[in-house]
Amino acid sequence: MINKLDKTVNFHQQALSLRAARQEILASNIANADTPQFKAKDIDFSSVLQETLSSKAKATTLTTTSSMHISTNKGNGISNNTLYRVPLQPSADGNTVDMDSERTRFADNSIKYDASLTFISGQFRNLMSAIQER
Repeated sequence: MINKLDKTVNFHQQALSLRAARQEILASNIANADTPQFKAKDIDFSSVLQETLSSKAKATTLTTTSSMHISTNKGNGISNNTLYRVPLQPSADGNTVDMDSERTRFADNSIKYDASLTFISGQFRNLMSAIQER
């Protein structure tokens, strides 16, 4: 039972972390809509989540003998998986941000973030109910 709970919580933790990172990328695109030569970025959420979950399962920790050693913390894995978006209609100044699609992606990501929070809250509510039942 604990294994299943841990797996579920880990999935939602990673999904929420990636959704938050993607929201920052999309916000950066929107903020730079008028910046010449700015290239819109995004991630393929499902592949990054799958890669993150599989790497967490296989992760090993290294023992360090000094605080000056290089950190083995990979972060959220977004930086290696950031993609440049192919523009539908690039502007004359080389900017590839399409505000309509950015706003749509931003809202979609926000809704999916809220949905993940709702799912995990419901699971904890059910668990608390099961623990308190007599």
